[in-house]
Amino acid sequence: MSEDEIRRRWEENPMLKPRIEKVVVNISVGKSGEPLEKASKVLKDLTGQTPCKRKAKKTIRDFGIRRGEPIACVVTLRKQKAIEFLKRVLHVVDYKLPKSCFDKHGNFAFGIKEHIEIPGVKYDPEIGIFGMDVCVSLSRPGWRVKYRQRAKSKIGRNHVLTPEETMVFVKDTLGVEIV
Repeated sequence: MSEDEIRRRWEENPMLKPRIEKVVVNISVGKSGEPLEKASKVLKDLTGQTPCKRKAKKTIRDFGIRRGEPIACVVTLRKQKAIEFLKRVLHVVDYKLPKSCFDKHGNFAFGIKEHIEIPGVKYDPEIGIFGMDVCVSLSRPGWRVKYRQRAKSKIGRNHVLTPEETMVFVKDTLGVEIV
């Protein structure tokens, strides 16, 4: 399907137009203690929300990680906060994303090597520099039918989001160039 056909389908039926459901920002430090606290402070400053700590699933002796030890922090952004954060963060990658960032369900993810590249963030020698992963989940209106508690139902094949539709949506709404 071409981009024009996709846009025409969205105009004819607004329930087919995708939307950003959530943006998940993850900083994985690999150890608990002071580095994890610094990473969570960075996330809190960037997003304005308190991060949630994630624990290691298994022990890896070579890396010095024990099972159950907190090693990462995560923040989930929704609605307007998610869009504002995405616009700030996409500036770091020059509004360019490779096709390989998009999965078959229409979601996409990218990484940032240094958080100080984000506009408005200044380097603090006490905190240091952290990289982060940004994962964006997209869905269509009515997708909730699949996950709700009461009266769950299946989603039809025509309502499933494709990577091509996601790429068109991201180009239109966020001004991203797909490489």
